[in-house]
Amino acid sequence: MKKHLNIYSLIIFLILLVSLISYSSKKEDYQLIIKVTNTLDFNRAEVVSLSRKQLNPLLQKHSETIIKIKKQGETEYVVTQWIDNNQDGVNDELLFQAHVAPNSEAKYIVVVDDTSKIKTTNVVAYSRFVPERTDDYTWENDKVAFRTYGPDAQRRIEEQEEDGTLSSGIDLWLKRVDYAIIDKWYSKNMNEPGYYHTDRGEGHDPYHVGTSRGTGGIGVWENDSLYVSKNFTTYNRVAKGPLRTVFELSYAPWSAYQISEKKKITLDLGSNFSKFEVALQSEHKVPNYTVGITLHNNKGKVKLNKEQGWFRHWEPMGKSYVGEGIVISSETILDAKQHVSTIPDQSQLLVINKPTDRLTYYVGFAWTKSKQVSLVNDWDELLQKQKKIIENKLIVSIKK
Repeated sequence: MKKHLNIYSLIIFLILLVSLISYSSKKEDYQLIIKVTNTLDFNRAEVVSLSRKQLNPLLQKHSETIIKIKKQGETEYVVTQWIDNNQDGVNDELLFQAHVAPNSEAKYIVVVDDTSKIKTTNVVAYSRFVPERTDDYTWENDKVAFRTYGPDAQRRIEEQEEDGTLSSGIDLWLKRVDYAIIDKWYSKNMNEPGYYHTDRGEGHDPYHVGTSRGTGGIGVWENDSLYVSKNFTTYNRVAKGPLRTVFELSYAPWSAYQISEKKKITLDLGSNFSKFEVALQSEHKVPNYTVGITLHNNKGKVKLNKEQGWFRHWEPMGKSYVGEGIVISSETILDAKQHVSTIPDQSQLLVINKPTDRLTYYVGFAWTKSKQVSLVNDWDELLQKQKKIIENKLIVSIKK
C-alpha cells in the first residue's frame, strides 16, 4: 500500500511540475512588457503606438482581436485601437493611452485574453462627415471640437440657396464636457435649427469663421492680401477612434498659382491640438504658405513667438475667454504678424512659412468654461508644453 502511495505521489508531483513548466512557458509566450518613458517635467497622458512588428511574437500565434493591454500592477484593461494607416486591409499599429509621471517611466503589459472585455466609454476621439447639416466634416475628443465645410455648403452660396457656407477656415465648437457631443448636437439641430449655438451646459458654437482662416486654415500671403481655397471637395476617414481619429480633406486647385491641397488631420484623445499635415503642389512657384487665426473684432491679445514656433490669440467670448494657437517648427517660418484690416473677417494672426510640398503644424484651443484654463498664462503654458511634447515624444520600448 505504501509503495502505491509513493508512486501516486510521484505522479501527482510530475503532473504539477509539468503544469508549472507549461504555465511558465505560456506566460512568456502570451505577454510582452512595455516601458514608456517621459523625459519632461510634467505629467503626460498621450496616445502611443505599438507597431505590428513589435507585436509579432503574439500575432504569430494569436488573433489581434484578443490582444489587450493593462498597466503593470492593475487588473483592468485600457482602451486600445488598431489602426490601418495605409488602408490596405491590414492593421499597422495598436494604440493605447499611456499615463506617465514627470521624468519617470510607466510599465504596461500586453496580454492575450479572449474572455475579458474592455469597458466601453463615450469619452473618445471621433470624427465624421455630416450630410444632415449640408456637408460639414467635424471632429472632437474629450477637450475640443472642430469642423469645416464641404462642397454642398459652397454650392448653396454660389447658387444663392439657404444654409450655405463658403469657407475653408476651421471652426471651433466650445465644449465643457469630456464625452462626445457631435452626434447629439447635430441631431438636436435637425429639430431645432441653431440648437448648438446656445449653451445648455455642455457647451456651444459661438465662434465665427466667415471668410477668415478660423483657427488653422491656410493661404498664400501676397501684396497685403491672403489668397485661400474654397470648401473641401472630398473627404476620406482613415480612423474613426476611439483614441485617434484621422481623416483627409482635398481641395480644388486655388489661386493664380493653381495650388492643389490635401490635408491630413489627426486628433488624439487627451490633446487640445489637432495635427495638420498638408500636402501641397502648385503649377507656379509660390512665395509662401501661411497659417492663420481670425482676430474677429481685434479685442483679443496676440503673442508671436517666432523663435520657439508658437503663436497665441486670447479673446473674449461672451462672458468667457478662448485661447487659440498654432505650434509649428521655427525652421519653416519666414515671418509672423498681426494683420489688422477694416474688411470683415480679414484681421488675422498670420504665420508665414517657406514654400514646401508638405507643411506640418498643430492647431488647438482652450475655453475658460471648460476648466482647462483660467488665464492667458495658462494657455501660454499649454502652447509651450505642446511644443515640448512634439520635440520630446514618449519613448516606448517593448520586450518579452
